[in-house]
Amino acid sequence: MNEATDTSAGRTRRWPGYGAAAWGFLFAAPSVYWALGGTSGITSTISPALVDLAERRVPWFVATLWVTAALKVAGGLLGLALLRRWGRLASLLLELASWGAAVLLAWHGLQFIGQGALIAAGVSEVPPEIDSVVRWYTFLWGPWFILGGVLLALAARAHRPLLPDPRAARHAALLGALGAAVVSASMLVLGIG
Repeated sequence: MNEATDTSAGRTRRWPGYGAAAWGFLFAAPSVYWALGGTSGITSTISPALVDLAERRVPWFVATLWVTAALKVAGGLLGLALLRRWGRLASLLLELASWGAAVLLAWHGLQFIGQGALIAAGVSEVPPEIDSVVRWYTFLWGPWFILGGVLLALAARAHRPLLPDPRAARHAALLGALGAAVVSASMLVLGIG
């Protein structure tokens, strides 16, 4: 393999990790802004109940905003971590975390889009005060979560050639994805989220 092909293959393998990092860091910005007390953009794009909590600076909700910001930054760092070679244990943990996060993010986005589609079709109804934000969840937040999930999955897949034990990594990836699916399904059944 010549140097040009090596460089091209390296770029192809690396862009999903950088994409996942950019996604996580960009997505953390609104959470930090809202946690610091900013409200611009909040009233038209998220549920009025959440807007009320943010505007009243309810301590547990502000803490939740900080936690979500930290999780989004962690997703960005996960994308960057998938760009390099690690030891066996770290590689397995990266596979587990990245596939688990990918499934959770994609599932969350699909729920937003599915719920929006049901509302648009008249199958499900929402109170008039949240009707205007349904489109934001359907066309912005849902696809944005899916994008994050897809980028993390692609980054994890691109990381596979760097792994010392690809078979164990596949098992870790499967465990992460199945664990996330079980958590998501349980939350759906219990009516949480």
